Amino acid sequence: MFVSSRSFISFNILSAKPNYLQEKDFAMSTLKISIAILCLSLLALAIEADPSYLACSCSNTTTFIQNSTYNHNLNLLLSSLASNATGNNGFYNTTVGQASDTVYGLFLCRGDLTDQVCQECLNFATQFVLVQCPVQKVAIIWYDECFLRYSNQSIFSTVTETPTLQMCNSDNVIEQNIFNQLVGATMNDTATLAASNPPGTKKLATNEAKFTLEQTVYALVQCTPDLSEANCRGCLAIAIWNLSRVCRGRRGGRFLLPSCDVRYETYRFYNESAVMASPPASVPALPPSPSRTKGKRQPSWKRIVTIVAAIVALVVLFLVGYWLLCRRGKKKYQNAGNDIPTIESLQFDLGTIKSATRKFSDDNKLGQGGFGVVYKGTLHSGQDIAVKRLSRSSGQGAKEFKNEVVVVAKLQHRNLVRLLGFCLEGKEKILVYEFVSNKSLDFFLYDPEKQGHLDWLKRYNIIEGIARGILYLHHDSRLRIIHRDLKPSNILLDGDMKPKISDFGMARIFGVDQTQGITNRIVGTYGYMPPEYAMHGQFSIKSDVYSFGVLVLEIIAGKKNSSFYHIDVIENLPSHAWKLWRAETPLEMLDPTLRDSYSRDEVIRCIHLGLLCVQEDPTVRPTMVDLVSMLHNYSLSLPSPQQPAFFLHGRTEHNSSQSTTKSLPSSDNEASITQLQPR
Repeated sequence: MFVSSRSFISFNILSAKPNYLQEKDFAMSTLKISIAILCLSLLALAIEADPSYLACSCSNTTTFIQNSTYNHNLNLLLSSLASNATGNNGFYNTTVGQASDTVYGLFLCRGDLTDQVCQECLNFATQFVLVQCPVQKVAIIWYDECFLRYSNQSIFSTVTETPTLQMCNSDNVIEQNIFNQLVGATMNDTATLAASNPPGTKKLATNEAKFTLEQTVYALVQCTPDLSEANCRGCLAIAIWNLSRVCRGRRGGRFLLPSCDVRYETYRFYNESAVMASPPASVPALPPSPSRTKGKRQPSWKRIVTIVAAIVALVVLFLVGYWLLCRRGKKKYQNAGNDIPTIESLQFDLGTIKSATRKFSDDNKLGQGGFGVVYKGTLHSGQDIAVKRLSRSSGQGAKEFKNEVVVVAKLQHRNLVRLLGFCLEGKEKILVYEFVSNKSLDFFLYDPEKQGHLDWLKRYNIIEGIARGILYLHHDSRLRIIHRDLKPSNILLDGDMKPKISDFGMARIFGVDQTQGITNRIVGTYGYMPPEYAMHGQFSIKSDVYSFGVLVLEIIAGKKNSSFYHIDVIENLPSHAWKLWRAETPLEMLDPTLRDSYSRDEVIRCIHLGLLCVQEDPTVRPTMVDLVSMLHNYSLSLPSPQQPAFFLHGRTEHNSSQSTTKSLPSSDNEASITQLQPR
């Protein structure tokens, strides 16, 4: 940990006892020494050690041109971040620019450090990041005292898991199993404390636990304050789980993600007084000891208080002067926008769309569905897009179309396909999405020749990503949204095989306090819809949980749910998994292509979670908050699953959107935004 050199100077000089001074000269001499100290301290400010640099990561897939609008906006953003390094609880985020030139940025300083240290760290970070990442649109730089990141996509209020940084102490401990259990329990308790801090405050917590009489474990965890409690807890769970793997048995370790970080050591590495829940009670001054009043006459307490007050006043004056000097010449820039889209910022003109798709050329066609055709397009900036051209018989008015576009555009999460905008000219209604290169999950999952591209690690990451995307829809977005049509063809995979949930054509938007609804229009795909919805039209957040459970089991088995339907045996994938679970042979359902590349504990835990999701009674199914925690925190014991629903209804899909719907109060929006076909 970086420590200012002026701390050592002040400590050493003030520790010297002025026994050779006469009483009448004591005050003056002490003041002279204090002034000398302040001069040395000011000098130390100029030669102080740099913040402790850890690492920097740039995305080489997205670059900008020097002296471009994006370059200019990035410089404005970095200046704005550096100008707001103090007075914001060590955290600040902002946006500069519009449309494709928008830059999103934030910084977070370690919560136990002062504003001054935060300012110094940000000054270095905003300059050095451009040295490390001169033309990259996406970058993150870590110091021990702070980190800074920016991107051309929104990074606010969402958990980002890559890139990561791991650091482990080279020394091992004795009795590693006991030590690891203590570290895990301490870190989890600390994470709970940090996540529960109120919004807008530091999501920081420290903790300590005795390992032996001579050795104590100290822990510190922190999230960016823009995360919700559930997102913070989920991010910390990921970091703690990874830390337990990479630093197992080590005396100390640290794991950093772009949204949170965790650290433990066997020494106190943080400023304890800065993270205490409440200020310590003042301690009354003790009267002079009788033994010390005898003999040589000592300076009076009043004089000592006067001298100390004078020193403090001088220190404050020098620090204020230095702070003003650092601030001088820095220009603040107001937030040039926010992450809430408007109609104007989302609208594309038809000429741009035609140029991007080569006038809707058949060569650019990606797929076709009941709502229209999807084309691949390339904007003048070089950005690839997916263009959904709605059929003219979709029956939706212009006003409703615009309103729903804004609703979906507000959903920004790395595991959701992002809506970039729309075009509404004449009879044309067009939606513009980000382009996802690796088609859909079913394209790989059910093809014997392509299944090999999905090893267990990729499948596990896909399960995690889908869970985080649904968690965002249910709990962390501005709206509570029930997807109602989760299935492999609606899970798209990007270039890194990361999942993105698509197709909100069947989604329902709930009111803030609404938890369930009922409809006489059953939409979705049989096999993925729960029995209470398929038979009675009842849906809730637990409907998506059921669909997620079927997805998990399919990802593990590498087979369709419908492939288990036989004439002689009435069985589906959940019932098949249940039968193997009861027989204590769950691994028999594992995709044979994974036999040499899977983690036994992870597979069994995922089967367990899948069976919990497909239980017949929706009230006993876990929530997505529970599921994300269970996926990452292996110290959580899972309840025993109950028998799954055995509802069967042929193999047809009913995706009609033309019938009428009745619902419980507070929502009459059947969300007729189009279905994005798999690519």
